[in-house]
Amino acid sequence: MPLLWLLPVLAGWGTNAQASPKVFNVREFGAAGDGRTLDTKAIQKALDTCGKAGGGTVLFPAGTYLSQPLTLRTKTTVQLDAGATLLADTNQNEYLKVPGDWLKAASSGDFNAFMEGKKLTDVTFTGGGTIDGNGAVWWGEAEKARQIKSGYTLPRPNLIGLQRCQNVRLENITLKNSPKFHFVPADCDNVVVSNVTILAPEHAANTDAIDPSGHHILITKCRIDVGDDDVAIKAGKSTLPGQFQSEDIAITDCTILHGHGISIGSETSGGVRNVTVRNCTFENTENGLRIKSQRGKGGLVENIRYQDITMKNVNPAITLTCYYMNNSAGDAAQPPAAKADSVQLASTMTPVFRDIYISNLTATCQKSAGVITGLPESEISNVVFEKVRIAASTGMAIKKASGVQFKDVQITTRQGPPVITENAQVEYGEGAQGTP
Repeated sequence: MPLLWLLPVLAGWGTNAQASPKVFNVREFGAAGDGRTLDTKAIQKALDTCGKAGGGTVLFPAGTYLSQPLTLRTKTTVQLDAGATLLADTNQNEYLKVPGDWLKAASSGDFNAFMEGKKLTDVTFTGGGTIDGNGAVWWGEAEKARQIKSGYTLPRPNLIGLQRCQNVRLENITLKNSPKFHFVPADCDNVVVSNVTILAPEHAANTDAIDPSGHHILITKCRIDVGDDDVAIKAGKSTLPGQFQSEDIAITDCTILHGHGISIGSETSGGVRNVTVRNCTFENTENGLRIKSQRGKGGLVENIRYQDITMKNVNPAITLTCYYMNNSAGDAAQPPAAKADSVQLASTMTPVFRDIYISNLTATCQKSAGVITGLPESEISNVVFEKVRIAASTGMAIKKASGVQFKDVQITTRQGPPVITENAQVEYGEGAQGTP
């Protein structure tokens, strides 16, 4: 899959760091940076002044800047110098769009993100510092809610939320401890996330690292260690036929530690096309590579390439499922892909997964090697495994799939056959191990 679209993105076009020499030091606007004083007004004034001046750099020298939610402006570089931390305040009710009790919020849309912007151009976060969401004050209630109802996401704010923005860069910075998702560029075009570290405790509920949707997105050289999806490509808005809400996305040279791996979905109704995941390592993750959706959330996912992938102690390595419903290894209830499930009338909300290529992958798995499960009315089709080595307790289960090809594939199991098929068409090429 050619990645020529990356050339202008990598060249740094559209960024404002060099275009504008204007610097707005938050300390000069009254920020104390002592970790105790609320610096919200001073920081927001610096951001507003930068925006009114036509853009520039909002500078955070070393220090800890305690703040409530902030609104970003166009053509702004947020520069957190090494030793600088922008720290989210712990008063949950301050994040609500309408005053009230945060525990009674109907959805996460009732909250402002800690830092957010809409319809902006040329927004950059950089500098070597840290944005800390102070998430511990939110996670306890979220975990209580999840224990009561498995898979439930208690409404909370994200750390950085951008909507319909263009030319976004997040580089050389650390994000940590978000109340919920860390970085959500929703319906954004020309996004680069480079050399970013994203951290949250492995059991912190719903702390996705990066949840992008849009076009021309590059995530590269990142270290991600969180409590939920490390990357989850979203496409939850229905589009016109032939259009894709999320396409031309590359994830390269990343180190993935705890978390639920690199995912597409579960919202895929807007369509996802042309995704490459290359030269990434996974260790101690629940799930490795995953495409997940279900009836009512589905759409077309096609032209997906995974190559040069190394996994250690993951569970499982590969998941392609049209029966997604809280199917991470740690969830209380696994989704039933019932043998007796009958054909349903296909619609624009039916998941369709096709043209998926997986090559040069090695993995060790705690339990299953993987799962491929389509629907009776929508088989997963044209999935190619080439030069794949997986060691697992049990083999790869393939159901309701066609055009699955194994070329030079070795799946080694401690019990049972390497491949278990049910209503599936699997071809074994030269060097492939096992028979259904």
